[in-house]
Amino acid sequence: MAESADDTKSSSSAAVHIIYTEKPQDEQPEAYHLRTLASVLGSEEAAKDALIYSYKTAASGFSAKLTPEQVAEISKQPGVLQVVPGRTLQLHSGPGKLH
Repeated sequence: MAESADDTKSSSSAAVHIIYTEKPQDEQPEAYHLRTLASVLGSEEAAKDALIYSYKTAASGFSAKLTPEQVAEISKQPGVLQVVPGRTLQLHSGPGKLH
């Protein structure tokens, strides 16, 4: 099935974000993260497709690929503390090498 112009626009503007949440009390963290994400994306299947990683130990939250509109919407969800863009950092390749 061919993508519509709207589908292409949405997927091309999506970027990885880290969503920090309150620690869930009566639910497994990943289930809570999927439920929170599904409330914005419309289904559990869409949430599973967008979810990249679920953080459970040092922090509670998850990373997901979201459009700017989805970032604005998820920021309003109960239990969401902060949403920040994901960053990729490049490590040095060895002593004396900066690239």
